[in-house]
Amino acid sequence: ERTGKVLGEFCRCYKEQFGVALFNSVRYEIEGAGGPQAQLLHRKVPLEDHVIYSGNIFQYIEENKKWRNRFCVVPHNYGLVLYENKLAYEREQPPRVLVNSAGYKVLTSVEQYLELVNNSLPGVTPKSGHSPILKCPTDFPLVLWHPYARHYYFCVMTGKEQDKWRAVFQDCVRHCNNGISEDSRVEAPAFTDAIRMYRQSKEQYGTWDMLCGNETQVLSNLVMEELLPELRSTIGPRLKGKAPERQRTWIQVSDAVYRMVYELAKAQYDAAVARCEQERPQLESTIRTDMDQIITSKEHLASKIRAFVLPKAEVCVRNHVQPYISSILEALMTPTSQGFAEAREVFFKEVTDMNMNVVNEGGLEKLVEYMEKLSHLAFHPVKMQSCYEKMDQLKLEGLQQRFDVSSTSVFKQRAQIHMRQQMDDAVYTFETLLHQELGKLQGKDELCKSIQRILERVLKEGLSTPMEGLEHPFPPTCWAEPPLPWQELAKFQELIFEDFASFILVENTYEEVVLQSVMKDIMQAVKEAAVQRKHNLYRDSMVMHNSDPNLHLLGEGLPIDWSEEYSGQPEEPAAERRRRAKQVVSVIQDDEGALPYGAEALLQPGSPEARQPEQARPGVPPSPPDAVREIREALAQESLRDADVPSEAEVPRATPRSSVPASPVPRADPSVPHSTAAPASPRANVPAEAEVPRVTAAPPAGQSPSAACHQRSDKEPGQHGDTTESGEGVQTEF
Repeated sequence: ERTGKVLGEFCRCYKEQFGVALFNSVRYEIEGAGGPQAQLLHRKVPLEDHVIYSGNIFQYIEENKKWRNRFCVVPHNYGLVLYENKLAYEREQPPRVLVNSAGYKVLTSVEQYLELVNNSLPGVTPKSGHSPILKCPTDFPLVLWHPYARHYYFCVMTGKEQDKWRAVFQDCVRHCNNGISEDSRVEAPAFTDAIRMYRQSKEQYGTWDMLCGNETQVLSNLVMEELLPELRSTIGPRLKGKAPERQRTWIQVSDAVYRMVYELAKAQYDAAVARCEQERPQLESTIRTDMDQIITSKEHLASKIRAFVLPKAEVCVRNHVQPYISSILEALMTPTSQGFAEAREVFFKEVTDMNMNVVNEGGLEKLVEYMEKLSHLAFHPVKMQSCYEKMDQLKLEGLQQRFDVSSTSVFKQRAQIHMRQQMDDAVYTFETLLHQELGKLQGKDELCKSIQRILERVLKEGLSTPMEGLEHPFPPTCWAEPPLPWQELAKFQELIFEDFASFILVENTYEEVVLQSVMKDIMQAVKEAAVQRKHNLYRDSMVMHNSDPNLHLLGEGLPIDWSEEYSGQPEEPAAERRRRAKQVVSVIQDDEGALPYGAEALLQPGSPEARQPEQARPGVPPSPPDAVREIREALAQESLRDADVPSEAEVPRATPRSSVPASPVPRADPSVPHSTAAPASPRANVPAEAEVPRVTAAPPAGQSPSAACHQRSDKEPGQHGDTTESGEGVQTEF
């Protein structure tokens, strides 16, 4: 009943905002009021046919309370796809788990997780000495926590692995959180405005952390925000058992309710969108016919509201906004400008290193190999991590409560998405310009000079801190302490002609009037800050008007396939090209000159070198005695007991204190066809199972070490093929 009431109110708000958004879209189309031209070229489909990351990771299976080694693939849509093993992935078997990580937080310690779990169900805390809800067998856990949905538990064997997986998971969360398409000029604005208006009707004016995911996920979060307190007070006291068991039950109850709410929200939202789309032709016809009258009516309404509001709005701005503009802009711009400066450094370093390597190692062939890697720099979670981490310094201190900012995560994520987008635009522009030059160049020297010239040109054109979003903290103060009480707005409704009531709303017009008075002072402060070099902001529209006019004549052509165009191989048939596209190498490459990913596990477990990574991480609590050894032995016993499917992709891993010597770093699978001109298979750079710590035991008598290591199991003890993780529900939908 409560869910239906919330969804009903939201759908009413959506219908109102749909008409306003449609009017704005048609007006934008007729008047052609475009913003300033982008400085760099934009790639339409950046990650087509690519895999972000793949590798093995231990997952805790709640159904049988055991840790299992899973093969995790992160495709171009940033979903987490967990397979039984790498062989199942290569054979295109159905995955065990699909996770949409929108709304999740990535935690790297059990203590962080237990604190959030204890806060989710107040009054239920395990006593000292009792077993907590989660135990991790290693010192390097990774937990995906959600305030409403199911939690996912992972762990790895080394700190290096944890850092990489953390960067990958955070990238997935960042991408999935940004799930509302910006391409739509009607549906997306109508939805976000309806969410904002609904929350303001409940006197919630500030930022909202759970504006995460697609429309149905956001709407589900909106319902759960109201539903969860009642659910907690009703069900919480009835939970039985010890504290960890009650916490575990509560998580399951919350997840089950969230799934039901998701289904209801999806059905009602889809129905509301369908009704609006059905009315759209008639509404659009009215707008096009009466555009001038609608604009005149809206301006008349705005002038009447402005006459009543402006004096009070100026007092509100003077008392509650102006004194804090400089300090909050400084707090926002300092980490943001540092992040974009780091992005420039990363781009400059990658291109310069490529230039040096091309000159020293070979001409065009080496260029093709390095351009394949550079083309996806923006989507390399580890290399971009240093840019993203600059935003972690963002702290609004006492301003956070004053401006009703529940968390700084909204600003961090917006800046990080801009960083990634600008980095990809810079890389794509560099690619396009270099591709044009290649036919004219002769010799390495000319190639080197051309690369350097294009690099300087791209850095001049972009990778600067955007001003967009710097004004967001201020308006909530004006809504929380409005110059004119919301209740008094009703008297302005009579100024709107009934025929135009679908396109003009008093609340929206009032907001526009107040924002105009607020933004005048804010944008003046932003422009003054823009001239300071330390912030590296866009200099208003000067840079855009002075940018190279010839750059945009290049347009948005087909993406450049460096390996296919310059490999010298005959063109493949379409069927073969589609098959090969599924085996494109992971974006993350092994660091040159360093041990391959996961190679620490190839050391003997008892050696000091093998223990060094664990000891080198300050602040990490020690694991229980022999915890790592126990999980190794347990997995090794399972492997020996149930191994019945040999896999040529398997290679020896670290042995649990046995006499079997560590195997050398495995070679790439020779059966996988090549995708680049470089002598490496398409999956050669994907962190394969061989590169992730997997444990085996000493082989039985009469069996060679390699034979023992090449066995694998399709079924696990206690599952018998019928107990699999659910592949349905909200967190499994892309």
